[in-house]
Amino acid sequence: MSSNILRRILTNARLFSTGPPHVARSPYRHLRTLALGGSVALTGYALGAVYPHPYITFISPRPAPAPPDPDSPQSIAYTAALEQSLQTLPLLTSHRAQPDAHEWYETRPYANYAEQLRVNSLTAGALRGPGKLALPPLVRARRDETEAVVIVHVGRGVCGHDGIIHGGLLATILDECLARTAITNLPEKIGVTANLSINYRAPTFADQFIVVRINLVDKAGRKSKVAGKVEDLKGNVLVEAHATFVQPKYAHLLKSKAVQQMMGDPEPVKSNPVLLSEGMPPPAPKA
Repeated sequence: MSSNILRRILTNARLFSTGPPHVARSPYRHLRTLALGGSVALTGYALGAVYPHPYITFISPRPAPAPPDPDSPQSIAYTAALEQSLQTLPLLTSHRAQPDAHEWYETRPYANYAEQLRVNSLTAGALRGPGKLALPPLVRARRDETEAVVIVHVGRGVCGHDGIIHGGLLATILDECLARTAITNLPEKIGVTANLSINYRAPTFADQFIVVRINLVDKAGRKSKVAGKVEDLKGNVLVEAHATFVQPKYAHLLKSKAVQQMMGDPEPVKSNPVLLSEGMPPPAPKA
């Protein structure tokens, strides 16, 4: 009997309990969630397609045409526009305007290189042109040849993995940039690579200007040591290198003038004329 009484009490309690009212859910709630999720996904896809992260292009690079004929009107116009971009780079303009700018000179390797030599050169001939090495390097070097900054543009046609500059090309660029500083510190101004050690720090993406910074480490007799690194325009280090260059014993038999023309001759030091109004008399005439 007691169990019947307890059952009735529990039944009455459930009847008089005040739980939360039942809320009818909209049948379109799931559709709104799907629509919102789809909109976010499409927006993200569109932004990623227009402004892809560099590492996305590394995983899935966009297709690109082969390097064009360097003598075509389109290539000539492209090269001219690229040269204009080079001349207006903030890095270059600020370097030209720094307080010690008079201690530096500027030159363009291969600009005066003989055509019969250029056609058989790797970097001045085979790799030259839009989509590859479209412009001659721009070098700013200290007049004492202890430091240099080289700006190079690397195109899409010199990649290993599509969209990533070939590591062997970066080694070649470093070898030539390091050689320029090292060789100018050798007695006969001519030398060969004895050792080149390279550490790759990050992928170098195609279609951009890269900056090579070189410093003289040591020089003694027929040997000079240099260090350098490749950076992007944001200052991110991409490659680091150390090298030793040696002047061969037969250097006096080689044409060092041709090597200097290839590397870019230093511009002559400009002297300011002395005016008579400043109280300095002209030199006495020769007898």
